[in-house]
Amino acid sequence: MHSVIFDLDGTLADTSVDLIAAANACFVGMGVGPQLDPMADASTAFKGGRAMLTLGMQRLGRADDLDEIERQYPLLLAHYGENIDANTVFYEGALDAVHRLRARGVSVGICTNKPEGLAETLMSRMGARDLFDALIGADTLPVRKPDPAPLAETIRLVGGVPERSVLIGDTITDRKCAENLGIPCVLVTFGPDGDGVRNLAPEGLLDHYSRLEAVLAEVMEGFAAEAGA
Repeated sequence: MHSVIFDLDGTLADTSVDLIAAANACFVGMGVGPQLDPMADASTAFKGGRAMLTLGMQRLGRADDLDEIERQYPLLLAHYGENIDANTVFYEGALDAVHRLRARGVSVGICTNKPEGLAETLMSRMGARDLFDALIGADTLPVRKPDPAPLAETIRLVGGVPERSVLIGDTITDRKCAENLGIPCVLVTFGPDGDGVRNLAPEGLLDHYSRLEAVLAEVMEGFAAEAGA
């Protein structure tokens, strides 16, 4: 294995509370009060700003008000950018695992559907940007995940090759992205969807970062065997 590429939100870090807060700030500004719950709506937070705004508008009976969603979206990004690390935390053991990979000569990168500028700001503020050899965001290229191009570019930038790379993620978007590039995918089970990601049939499942190396070894061995069959 030459490179391991990580998704960011819901995979490396739990950003849901700050994301939900940004969406609720928009609804407060509209004069309707908070519409999203930081716990119950965490999975929606990881689907992006427009998904959160859409859910809130549905609860207001305004699901078809696409113009308002588009008006609020830049306000959401602005609020989020100003408070991006207020409550965000890395998942337990995540950075230790990245350090271990680097010590073994494995290249690591981030491929996220968070806008690149926000991703760079978050990782820098949390003191972890220098641990990753590359970061590709939603707007770095003309396309985003599950299109395989951002993942392929991340692998290229870290000096890897798809044949010896793995994507670590938490959603169907990551699963499809890895599949589209033809590389194995490991999905974490400690995100808001929990063990439900098992239904996406990834090559591997990760319940804690202390097991990352063991899971990667199993996945690469199995993927190589399947490819040679």
